[in-house]
Amino acid sequence: MDAPLDHHPIAVFDSGLGGLTVLRALRQRLPGEDFFYFADTRFLPYGDKPEAFLKERCVNIAGALARRGVKALVIACNTATAVAADAIRAATPLPIVALEPGVKPAAALTKTGVIGVLATTRTLASERFRRLVESHARHVQVVTQACPGLADAIEAEGADGPLIAHLLDAYMLPLAAAGADVIVLGCTHYPWAAAAIARRLPAGTRLLDTGEAVARQLERRLLAGELPGGGAGRLTLATSGEPQSVMATVHRLWGEKMPLEHWEPDRS
Repeated sequence: MDAPLDHHPIAVFDSGLGGLTVLRALRQRLPGEDFFYFADTRFLPYGDKPEAFLKERCVNIAGALARRGVKALVIACNTATAVAADAIRAATPLPIVALEPGVKPAAALTKTGVIGVLATTRTLASERFRRLVESHARHVQVVTQACPGLADAIEAEGADGPLIAHLLDAYMLPLAAAGADVIVLGCTHYPWAAAAIARRLPAGTRLLDTGEAVARQLERRLLAGELPGGGAGRLTLATSGEPQSVMATVHRLWGEKMPLEHWEPDRS
């Protein structure tokens, strides 16, 4: 007999381990829920992959997660949201909470009238991001900064490696020069490097991480009865990559050793 739906986990997926920042916010707000976190590290980073490939891959992942028996899906990846959220919603009956850059709150918070958005090349080039800016930030100047290599470097080095320092020295310069006083961290990897980012910006610059907003949205849906609540606080981590190497990165970022299983959606 199948377990009651309220005992099924909530899936959280990202191209890699940046989504652990979202997972942490979710577990802090919803400690009684069970979570299944999937890092598609075999194809990290998503930000430089073709749109057609990403759309097909993300739809396949969502379908495999539905077959695994999750009760909801959190897309903890800005690139996956930008490229594939609409296709995922059309292809699966799962309730979806999708992460996207916090352009709307940034536009409301700015005092200088200039906001910055750090994100992957693919996120910034997406039609979804263009609509986001058009809908919520027409009255401010939006300075976008693609950050190729940064997500990879954070996975490889943690928050303070030499490559990260080199990349941030280049990527922060245009935002500081433009006078942006609110910076959107438009990739789930970037909050791991928030302190290093802040050091390269004028004092008082505000950094926006949308993980907490996603957690609040999921909590609202649970409280409204759109999703069955309940679980035992269990956490399962899985990767499409090599578990031992990914486990070392989880330990470095999360701060504790966690068991990790190999899971390949194409074979589910």
